[in-house]
Amino acid sequence: MGVEIIGLVSTPIFYNMKTIDTLVADIYDLFSLNPIKMDEKEVDKYIDTFGEMLKVHVKDFMYEEPRTRGLRLSAIGKPDRQLWYDINSKKKIEDLTPSTRIKFLYGYILEELLLLCSTIAGHKVTDQQKEVNIEGVLGHQDSMIDDVLVDCKSASAYSFKKFKQNTLLEDDPFGYIAQISAYAEANKANQAAFLVIDKSSGEICLTPVHQMEMINAKERVKHLKGMVSNDRVPDRCYAPLADGESGNLKLPIGCVYCGHKRECWSDCNQGKGLRAFKYSRGINYLTTVAKEPKVEEVVNW
Repeated sequence: MGVEIIGLVSTPIFYNMKTIDTLVADIYDLFSLNPIKMDEKEVDKYIDTFGEMLKVHVKDFMYEEPRTRGLRLSAIGKPDRQLWYDINSKKKIEDLTPSTRIKFLYGYILEELLLLCSTIAGHKVTDQQKEVNIEGVLGHQDSMIDDVLVDCKSASAYSFKKFKQNTLLEDDPFGYIAQISAYAEANKANQAAFLVIDKSSGEICLTPVHQMEMINAKERVKHLKGMVSNDRVPDRCYAPLADGESGNLKLPIGCVYCGHKRECWSDCNQGKGLRAFKYSRGINYLTTVAKEPKVEEVVNW
């Protein structure tokens, strides 16, 4: 994005020193119709600042600058092939659809709302969007809450369940563990946590991430710097999935949101490339069409 948001919500004067263990309960308490302990003028100040942040986010999406090609710590969890294309592809990165951009926008807004609520609930929120550096690769962490490194996420109901049940390690297509590992290593932190909100239900959870669950971010960055400087394209990130019992094969979720899927899968469907079909739940990108779907095919995507 073209505009960076630096430390828009500061720490309040505490009425009671709190720990991160009560964070979710304290946020819920804000919406339980119990009196808020913070002075109303203080609350207004934080909400006004939050409003300014929303303005920045909305303008950022409306006037988005072309995506730059370069390694960022937020991306080190991406598969090697996707990152190789990010840096080396001569083709234009696919633009996100308007609906996807809106979905990402309100996801960012919800994540900032979590930090605002954490602050008003009396928790210590610091180091927002602090720049960190590993082996010359930069990134911006979300925040520290009660002196614990916290990365805020908005998630679908399906993804939220992985955070809530602590199964993200088994299925992490967007590389969230690698991302938070990098921020933790830059801060020399032994533990961190995800603060996550379900976009459909409003449910919130706090998922701790301990050092034994983190990757070696420094070694990952070193590997990626060498990999992207190599002329050889890495192997494909994921295998296609069966689309029901039709015999067709479709892209997995890790490929659907990738801006290089057209180039990456240009040899599928007998060299014709990906075919896209519009279902009520969204678009399926098929790598193999054994049986023609009885829905509209999207030609220009």
